[in-house]
Amino acid sequence: MAIADRSQIVRTKGQENTTRGKELMAGILLVALIATLGIRNLVPVDALTPAIVTMLFAIGATTAGFALLCRRDRFRTMWFDLAGSLTFIGIVLSVLIEPDQMIRLFALSDQPE
Repeated sequence: MAIADRSQIVRTKGQENTTRGKELMAGILLVALIATLGIRNLVPVDALTPAIVTMLFAIGATTAGFALLCRRDRFRTMWFDLAGSLTFIGIVLSVLIEPDQMIRLFALSDQPE
């Protein structure tokens, strides 16, 4: 009977961890957004996208390093998922970087354009 099936209502053990993972991912993205707004005034407009991508890769690498230190398999998987998500977001944003932006980042300032 579909009415008697309580599996949809009763909370299982694994659901708390997925909720924590979602909250953690939202918190990490919120911190990345705040950091982006903070560095917006420090770097030129052309360097903003590469700086954001580099920041996401660095946060993803730090998260993966933390996952390697974690001993519980369930939490380790969650941390690796978060690191992979941040890396994927960084890769998607790196598509928006134009080659001219990268050349201007690494070009010497005293050279004529």
